[in-house]
Amino acid sequence: MARDRHRAAKSRVQRAAVAVAALFLLLGVLGFVPGITTGYGDLAFAGHGSGAKLLGLFQVSVLHNALHLGFGLAGLLLARSVAGARLFLAGGGALYLGLWLYGLAVGFLAEHGPANFIPLNNADNWLHLVLGFGMLALGMLLSNQVGTGGRLDTPIDRP
Repeated sequence: MARDRHRAAKSRVQRAAVAVAALFLLLGVLGFVPGITTGYGDLAFAGHGSGAKLLGLFQVSVLHNALHLGFGLAGLLLARSVAGARLFLAGGGALYLGLWLYGLAVGFLAEHGPANFIPLNNADNWLHLVLGFGMLALGMLLSNQVGTGGRLDTPIDRP
């Protein structure tokens, strides 16, 4: 019974973090599925030379898929607390905005150079922009106590 009560007590930010984490896990798995990933035979471990594209649009590699899986697992672990969920969403959103800027720089400077090790293409860059702003908004705007005048959260380093 306590377990059911614990599940029912999940905040909106925790549920959003679980949903985003599950999306990343799904993308990581789908990146290894032939047919959903076109050019699967050209899937490289890393680098711009990977010819595989998730849904025929987003360039992926083994490293890229592994990063999605790791990010999804981290999100599930962090979503166990409100502060962790907020950190995953807001921090991950900021990270993805940085990745968008990195992808733009790589695209302008050396798309086929060693700096493009993840790999990233134009579709990835714009997806990272949308993910970054979306995750940042979810992490900063969702709260259990919106409008109550109470604290939005307890710091992650305190119980």
